[in-house]
Amino acid sequence: MKGIVDRFEGNYVVIEVDGQTKDVPRNEVDPDVKDGDVVILVDGLWRKDPQGTKERMEQIKKLMEDVWED
Repeated sequence: MKGIVDRFEGNYVVIEVDGQTKDVPRNEVDPDVKDGDVVILVDGLWRKDPQGTKERMEQIKKLMEDVWED
């Protein structure tokens, strides 16, 4: 399962999966994960997907450049 970290709320991490948000206990998320990271559920622990996160950031950057282009 793959998702995107939306935010941290108290003892929970809000992860968007297939357009729906899930409140996941922090102890089920790798401590290195931060807002905006693409994450993958591996053996019951949400871990950062470095390649997925990089691709997502590049897509966002391109969209922003297209919007702000003169």
